[in-house]
Amino acid sequence: MSSEHMQIGEVAARTELSLRTIRHYEETGLVIPSARSQGGFRLYTEADVARLMVIRRMKPLGFSLDEMRALLEATDRLDSGDPLPAEEHAELLARLRGFEEAAQQRVADLRTQLARAEEFAGTLRERLDRAPAR
Repeated sequence: MSSEHMQIGEVAARTELSLRTIRHYEETGLVIPSARSQGGFRLYTEADVARLMVIRRMKPLGFSLDEMRALLEATDRLDSGDPLPAEEHAELLARLRGFEEAAQQRVADLRTQLARAEEFAGTLRERLDRAPAR
């Protein structure tokens, strides 16, 4: 086995994703192991880990598997090294901008939810602090 390849357990530890989750992403076509060992074990590269990290970061923002796939397809195409027609390049960049804007909005929404949750927890703490001891 090449030192540049990792088995799924190492990838799971590095990405903080479960083996089951990584296998699910493989089944849905979001990430494909770069190779297989002679024994049939999945082997991953740094590029595969980077791809899984993109997926891991999209998940808590509520992006669907189809949205993840669309983003990964756009970045794969942009990173392919193949010369792209200007129109396609512009369309792919526009798609990336759309994802960036959606991510920023979802982060802002999460900050609002967090502020409300902290306010609620603070209200409960204040109430408990005022409660007479028995």
